[in-house]
Formats: sequence, C-alpha cells, structure tokens
Amino acid sequence: MSPRRVTLADVAKIAGVSSTTASLVLSGRGRELRISDDVAQRVLKAADDLQYRPNIVSVGLRTGTTRTIGFVSDTVATSRLAGDMIKGALEAARARGVMLFIGETEGDPDLERGLLQAMHDRQVDGIILAAMFTRTIKVPKTITTAPAVLLNALPRQPSPLPSVVPDEVEAGRTAARALLDAGHRDGIHLIGAGPGRRDIPPGSVAAVERLLGIREELNAAGVKIASARVCRDWQPEYGLAATRELLETARPKALICFNDRIALGAYQVLDDYGLKVPDDVSVVSFDDHPLADWMRPKLTTVALPHYDLGRTAVDVLFAEMERREEETDHQGEIHRVPMPLRVRESISRPASAGDPMEAQHVSGAGLRESRGRDGR
Repeated sequence: MSPRRVTLADVAKIAGVSSTTASLVLSGRGRELRISDDVAQRVLKAADDLQYRPNIVSVGLRTGTTRTIGFVSDTVATSRLAGDMIKGALEAARARGVMLFIGETEGDPDLERGLLQAMHDRQVDGIILAAMFTRTIKVPKTITTAPAVLLNALPRQPSPLPSVVPDEVEAGRTAARALLDAGHRDGIHLIGAGPGRRDIPPGSVAAVERLLGIREELNAAGVKIASARVCRDWQPEYGLAATRELLETARPKALICFNDRIALGAYQVLDDYGLKVPDDVSVVSFDDHPLADWMRPKLTTVALPHYDLGRTAVDVLFAEMERREEETDHQGEIHRVPMPLRVRESISRPASAGDPMEAQHVSGAGLRESRGRDGR
C-alpha cells in the first residue's frame, strides 16, 4: 500500500491553526495579512517535518498558473554548441520556482505545431520558441494565444512577440576593434561575407549584422576593407577554399572570419603557404566554438552568449506575462544580449614596413617559393 499523501489539513492540525492560515503562510502571504511570526514558524516547521508538498493542480486552479514554461526548439536541445541556452533557461526558471518542459521539432513544421499545441494543452504559463542559428521565422499563429518569446529568432512579419537575440552588430564592431587596437590599418580581409551588404550567405541574420558592425567600426577609423569573400556555408572547407583564393592574389595582414569553423579552414591554408598566425597574419572570428580553444595558436573570437540568451529569454517571458495583465496592444521588442570578446593568441601587431615579406599581390606559388628561400 502506498503511503497517504500529506495534506494541507495535516499541516494545519500539527501547527494548531486553520487550513486557511496554513495556506496563507505557505503561499508567502502571511506577513501581508499580518499573521504573526510565531504562527508562521509553526506552520513552516510542520510542513517541513511532514515533508508537505503542495498539490500543483489545485494551486493552478486557485491561482490561474501552473508554474511551468514550454521551451520549443528546432535543434537546440541536441546541439552541443547551443546547449547552454537550455542550461541558462533552466537555471533562470528554477530560480523562480518554475519547471521547464522541453520539446524539439528537428525543423519539422508539423512537429512544431504539435509540440506547441501540447504545451498549450498542459496550460503552460508561457512559451519560449528557440532556434539554433539566429534567423527570421514565420511566427506560428497558435503561439500568440499565451505569453511567448522568440529566442535566437526574429519575426519575419511584424509581431507582438518580443525577441531575444545576440548583439551581432556590436560583435562585428568588437572584432574589427580588436584588430584596430593591435595597430592594423590595412591589409584586412573578410572571409565568409562582404564587402557589400548584399554579399552574404542566403538567410543569414548573423552575416548581415556582423558585416554591418565591421564596416561601421572600420569606416569610423578611416580603414578600408582590402577584400572580402563570401562562403555559401560557414564550414571549414569553404573557409579553406576562400582563403586559398585570397592568397593566390594578395598577402593579407589580418583576416576577419565570420565564424570559427571558417577560421579553422583559413588556418590550414595559411600553414600550407608558410604563413604563421599571428606573426604573419592576425585572425579574429566569431562564436567561441569549442574548437577555438583547441586550435594552435588559440583563436581570438567574439562569443555567442548562449547561457545568457537562455536566462534572458526567461526574464523577458516573465515580463511579458506581467505586461499581458495590464495591456493588450504591444509591438514586440528586440532584446540584444552582449557578445564578449575571448582574447587568446591569434592577434598581434602587424609586421613593420621594413619586413621583407611585407610585399603584397604576389602569387601563391611565389609566396611559397620566397618563404622557402629564407628558411621559414
């Protein structure tokens, strides 16, 4: 026979008070209603001794809340790179005494609809709809029936839902500033996107905003982008091909790679050409992928703040819940989370003007040959 569940009446009997008084104390309203500290302590001790746990269903019926949040993502839950988003959301929810229900759609619209409906059926107090990569999405109609937040996503059409995204524009400025602060004023090339605002991989919000920040910071310093090459996918092989194409025509002093996987490909080609990072070419990148710390030399990169994104999404969701109690008409705000610079070993001051290897616009073959002659 299973043990009998401890009830509120049991707590009240042990504490020597009414069930109403016990309920008020355990709901945190004792002081508000001037219940004495002595009575409150008796109730709390009785609840602790009896290991009393409130009936969540009855609490929900009484308060109109379930103390639960739905977290629906495309591939965040099973992604090592973005798993910290869930960790941040979990810890923020736990700090508020709220449980997080997590579901993953694998990018399937039908599965997404089913998961959102399942969250609503369970009467969650709010929903976070998350994306692995920052992108624009068509906001599902059903999600707006309860408080909701878009995480790492922006609405394709005007929407009342708030969005929480990385501050990619400022990240672009940060990457460019890292090179400027090291003394770089020319020979800065972009690998992954640019030079124009339309020269980006299709549908990449990060590319648009990072490029904007880079251009703004360099322009403000009177520095021109030497060249840029688009990578249709931000994977090592495309970074390798773009960097090899660059080295066939120019000798860069610095590279801004649009993510760490591109930088990995660039590192390989630079090594093939006998160029050392950062002595010959400085490199800065984005994301702070785990591989950035494994590369040699370790890669300086602007980090995606996955953990902070998750925490912020929960905070914004609770603010949205409170706002819904006060008003109805609202245009969703965009909350941008700072992206910190992880300073490692891939940036140094540019070579002096007297360096014999300073000459640019040499062929790849000529570059390899000249480096071979001086033994480096």
